[in-house]
Amino acid sequence: MPIATAQPLDTATVTRLRVVLGRLSRQLRKTTAATEAGLTPTKISLLLGVDRRGRMRISELAEVEGLNPTMLSRMISRLVEAGLLDRVSDAGDRRAAWVEVTGDGHRLAERMRRERTEAVNRGIAGLADADREILERAIPALEALADQLQDRPR
Repeated sequence: MPIATAQPLDTATVTRLRVVLGRLSRQLRKTTAATEAGLTPTKISLLLGVDRRGRMRISELAEVEGLNPTMLSRMISRLVEAGLLDRVSDAGDRRAAWVEVTGDGHRLAERMRRERTEAVNRGIAGLADADREILERAIPALEALADQLQDRPR
């Protein structure tokens, strides 16, 4: 059964949603753990992505992160030097390499996630009950929106 096409939201509403999602993303990016480790937003994204997905080919990581291979290689080198990622040669294909998170990298990723979750919890605690209920009901729609936007050109 085809999914019914809903009427699009007006431009002002879509703009407000985009702006607030951007603000939330930037605010949650700031964690004590990331600052102490000297991580840029790109390095944070790489570390969290590899930690979440597990060992992966560098070419796959470049595609997932939307980074050119030269920039990605530099970022990976810095994360390897920091002891957060390991780069492993592919025994079957000398042109290919894998990247995986180290124990220190995993612990840092978990700390950043924990700090982000705590920040959201503190923010939610300051909201009115009605607003908390609205947020809870909106989660499935926001998850569906994220799925719709995934892998689409910007």
